[in-house]
Amino acid sequence: MPPSRKPLLVLFLTVFVDMVGFGIVIPVLPLYAERFDASPWAIGWLTGIYSGMQIIFTPILGKLSDRYGRRPVLMLSLAGTAVGFWLMGIADSLMLLFVARIFSGITGGNISIPQAYIADVTTPETRSKWMGMIGAAFGLGFTFGPMIGGIMSRISYSAPFYFAAALAAANVILLYFILPESLPKEHRAKPHEDAPVVEVFRHGHGWMFGGVVATYFFLVCGFTIMTAFFALFTARRFGYDAHANGYLFGFIGIVTVIVQGGLIGRLVTIFGETTLARTGLLLTAASLLALPFCTNLPLLLLVCAGLSCGSGFASPPLNGLASQLIERSWQGRALGLLQSAGSAARLIGPLLGGWLLMFDLNKPTARYGETAFYAAAVICLIGAAIAFCLKRPPADRVPGTIPVASSV
Repeated sequence: MPPSRKPLLVLFLTVFVDMVGFGIVIPVLPLYAERFDASPWAIGWLTGIYSGMQIIFTPILGKLSDRYGRRPVLMLSLAGTAVGFWLMGIADSLMLLFVARIFSGITGGNISIPQAYIADVTTPETRSKWMGMIGAAFGLGFTFGPMIGGIMSRISYSAPFYFAAALAAANVILLYFILPESLPKEHRAKPHEDAPVVEVFRHGHGWMFGGVVATYFFLVCGFTIMTAFFALFTARRFGYDAHANGYLFGFIGIVTVIVQGGLIGRLVTIFGETTLARTGLLLTAASLLALPFCTNLPLLLLVCAGLSCGSGFASPPLNGLASQLIERSWQGRALGLLQSAGSAARLIGPLLGGWLLMFDLNKPTARYGETAFYAAAVICLIGAAIAFCLKRPPADRVPGTIPVASSV
């Protein structure tokens, strides 16, 4: 029986609002921090500490959702997100800004909960399609978030954070009245079954789940190197300012929405998760290798489309494959661990890319960025090599679906 679309669309809106809040920070936070005399080094840590907290707390939130249900933990994390943004808006010192970012990182690692919800209520055949809808929400949020942040910063640097806090609070109210629970009590993890998160590997066909996690890490790490330094590359190569780069990121987001929101379900049906993940990683690596050779806007847009398609082809199938390897009561912990690996990649990628970019400072403009982008391509190729070892579990070993309970 197909799942009700209403709760899945609510989850789509939840992730979209989450990503709008995340994207709002991108153009505003560095300038906001400079008001408190923050150095570039401090701004770098202020940006990265959010992902650093998610490395630790995303699996914990997933684990809590396995025990207490998806709905209450998701509502609690979104309420924390609202508080975190509010603290950023009222911050009157760099220390309070750091506290707000740390708090937001702790409560904001909730992406695994909508993914676990989807795993609860979908069949293995349709799971990657709905995981793609989550990816589409990511793309839309990443497209509109920076634009909203830039526009509202004209009011004040605090205004975007207050706006994001209001969005998160409204999302909590929406979830309370509309979203039903997906994990019945009989399928929840029991207190006496409490075990370290690493136990999830034993419940995930051993090394196979570890392979999915490693593949996802290398995909996100390579892609994040590109996103972190894309603006510097286009500024040096083409003379583009922040406004022009906003349109380029918007283009990347739109292609991502088309791929993950419209195509991924059909492509998974035709080719399967493993083939699509391998193809996506190879396409991402090829696009990263081609990026330093871009000499005009049409070629740049073509490579950007390749990067969006590559990431869009690989990410939802990897999430879907991870959920198929894990039994019901471990879905939150498993997908939390997967997203924690992604957060680690979003922390390590920019640090590695920034160090590699130092080697290109004295090179001619035509060669600027090649060291970091070539390294990112190699990282994605490593992920592709691991992906060629992955296999979809037999149908009789794939966790089934769970009916959606009534709304409170």
